[in-house]
Amino acid sequence: MFFEEKIDIFSVVVMGGNTKLSETHELSSILKSDLFSELLPSEKSSIIERTDLMRLKKGENLFHPGEKAERLYLLLEGAIRVFKTQEADGDGDIEIAHFAPGDIIGDFDFARGAGYNAYAEASENALLVMFPSLGTSMEQFAEDEPLLFPKLLFNSAAMITERIKETRRLIAESAYWTKELHRKAYEDSGTGLWKQSFLNDEINSILEDPMAIIMLKPDRFKILVDARGHIAGDEAMIKIAAILKNITRKLGRGWALRFKSNETGLLLNNCDAAMAEAFAFSLSSSIASIPSVDLGEEHFNFSGSIAWGVWPADDKSWDSLFTGVYQLLMDTWKDGGKKVVRYQQEQSP
Repeated sequence: MFFEEKIDIFSVVVMGGNTKLSETHELSSILKSDLFSELLPSEKSSIIERTDLMRLKKGENLFHPGEKAERLYLLLEGAIRVFKTQEADGDGDIEIAHFAPGDIIGDFDFARGAGYNAYAEASENALLVMFPSLGTSMEQFAEDEPLLFPKLLFNSAAMITERIKETRRLIAESAYWTKELHRKAYEDSGTGLWKQSFLNDEINSILEDPMAIIMLKPDRFKILVDARGHIAGDEAMIKIAAILKNITRKLGRGWALRFKSNETGLLLNNCDAAMAEAFAFSLSSSIASIPSVDLGEEHFNFSGSIAWGVWPADDKSWDSLFTGVYQLLMDTWKDGGKKVVRYQQEQSP
């Protein structure tokens, strides 16, 4: 478990005549830290000589913010939690780490000679091994061990470098999964389109001049659903979504979105008015080309009401543009649909 050092290390340890082997065994567990793992047996003995046991009762602090990290700890028994306190108007503490027996605490801060920025306290009675022991400073250790101390400094720098590399590697490896989780959080489960919540949350970071918004509402959709049921409606929405996603895929940019109910559309960056108009009419033709549905006595033919606008050419306020395009879409749909119309700010009442 924690005690993988060979017995020859213990045989050269000088801990005093009354020190039991079991206690020496506990103290030697500090050697699992990367700081000491490559030391010679005699050098490890010097470390153990300056190591001690520490007991904390539940609720007692191990360290607090602003305190310099002058020691590292290995938890043998109990539990330690690390937390930050909320601001005055906050509610409770924010726990950022929880340590169990066998965990090293504070070795990275110790290696950097940094100050703590959080509290650590025993969440239950705890027994720890600490280096260096109380009453022993690193300055005194440097004087006593002039050859060993530089090794610890070198190991500290190596450990910090390795931790940074490992962090960068983990970030690189998780980049895809982070993006995938981000996408899933904003994905409409029925169509695979981006939800409107994505637009609400991310527009400030993705907005660029020119940005086109094209909104679509299928005409007479209620007739299809009433005659063939919601399954037919869902199937139709999947076909519409495929058309929208195909546009962004071929373009190599932009987002295909579902706004409300059966209202969908496109958000296209680097898209001026001429391009937006072309995409709007192309979308109208694609919707009309969806195979008709047999309703018995008649066939349901697809068509769509489409409204579009470009920021900032048609409205300098994105929120105003979005609201204006949506309102124009609804007015066009209520008026019979089958039209492609452009919103411009001066047209609004």
